[in-house]
Amino acid sequence: MLTQLLAAAGVLGLLTVVPGPDLAVVTRRAVLAGPGDALRTVGGIGTGLLVWGALTAAGLAAVLAASPAAYLAVKLLGVGYLAFLGAQALRQNRRAAPEVPPGTGTGSAGARPWRTGLVGNLLNPKIAVCYTGLLPALAPPELPAAWAMLLLVLLHTTLSLVWLGGCVLLLSRLGPVLQRPRIRRASGRITGVALIGVGLAVATTTG
Repeated sequence: MLTQLLAAAGVLGLLTVVPGPDLAVVTRRAVLAGPGDALRTVGGIGTGLLVWGALTAAGLAAVLAASPAAYLAVKLLGVGYLAFLGAQALRQNRRAAPEVPPGTGTGSAGARPWRTGLVGNLLNPKIAVCYTGLLPALAPPELPAAWAMLLLVLLHTTLSLVWLGGCVLLLSRLGPVLQRPRIRRASGRITGVALIGVGLAVATTTG
């Protein structure tokens, strides 16, 4: 069973580090609002993964993964949300915003960053496909199916929290550089365009 879990961890780890909507959203929060908000966004993403795990256990994620219309609807909502975040970042970037001291937020501490991570994650239907199509293949056969799925969902959530949290810490080390007015404007434009680009990439993918 240990060998199977290590193999599953390797596969899920590779999926976790591939750049996607979650990383784009976290990077935006880190650049515009600081590491505190970014970590709360990571917490929202982790909550979203747990919700997807619960939906998978209840069979709802399988219905979404098997229904082209439902999958398309959620995908379009996710694309729209990413485009909205990207446009918001570009709009905020045009304003003459004051510098944000390293390690602080922009007064949005509380539910907003967490909700941003949660909503962005829940509007990613590929997680439903991953959880219903991939996790059963990675599940250790020695465990009951429900316990195996729970274990893999917790493993994926942990890997995601560690990876995204590490990215936030790395960006926080660059905080003094990122908060220079010229660098901040450039990074704001980059993250805004990146969010829109990720949304377009999601829109053009199939399955």
